[in-house]
Amino acid sequence: MPERPVSRIAQAHADRVEVRGRDLTGDLMGRLTFTEYFHFLLTGHEPSEEQRYFLDLLLVAIAEHGLMPTNVAARMTLAADPGSLQGAVAAGILGAGPVVLGTAGECARLLEAGGDPLEVARRVHAAGGKMPGFGHPVHKPVDPRAERILELADERGVSAANVAFARALRDAVAEAWGRPLPMNVSLPIAAVLLDLSFPASAVKAVPILARTASLLAHLAEELEQPLGLLLAKAAEDAIEYRHD
Repeated sequence: MPERPVSRIAQAHADRVEVRGRDLTGDLMGRLTFTEYFHFLLTGHEPSEEQRYFLDLLLVAIAEHGLMPTNVAARMTLAADPGSLQGAVAAGILGAGPVVLGTAGECARLLEAGGDPLEVARRVHAAGGKMPGFGHPVHKPVDPRAERILELADERGVSAANVAFARALRDAVAEAWGRPLPMNVSLPIAAVLLDLSFPASAVKAVPILARTASLLAHLAEELEQPLGLLLAKAAEDAIEYRHD
């Protein structure tokens, strides 16, 4: 007889909720912070002090970045349907792809694959591709968030093989492209999380959770100070219509 499918996350009972083998109300509530609980939910383990510190830091670092496409999409969705807060949040999160917000997951896969940094950079450049974790439309010549993450990783003694690879890749990218490219926040996020034994498959979850908090702030403001329809009009005004 085939085994039943298994989930190790949680189950609700009449008198309790069990989360990864722990009593939600008797053990977790009031003891864990949300950051600690997020780590516990994803990995099944409570974080060490350094894991908690850096997960908290990275969530703060990536949560907000102004009127980026994720926030614009969410605001315009709420403007069209003011009663659909959850739909507006979903609209924003759907934009977490390889260009905006979602590159931390690609960076984690790049770091996990390893190899010679210069060979990796040359291979991507020769193929006409973009190196995950490099380049930014606003932050030049450096992304201040990336530099601060690396600085704190060094200060707290958690920088290891993946942070070293990220730094080596920065030099390799500059050589392969023939000019320096700013390391953006996504690569240090991935490097520090991997050096702290965070699973590579879950790295993309960190910016998604962080941006959800930011989206909720934008949407609370949207209800009080609407911008969504103004953003839609600005898009119309910026584009020339042609029928030929």
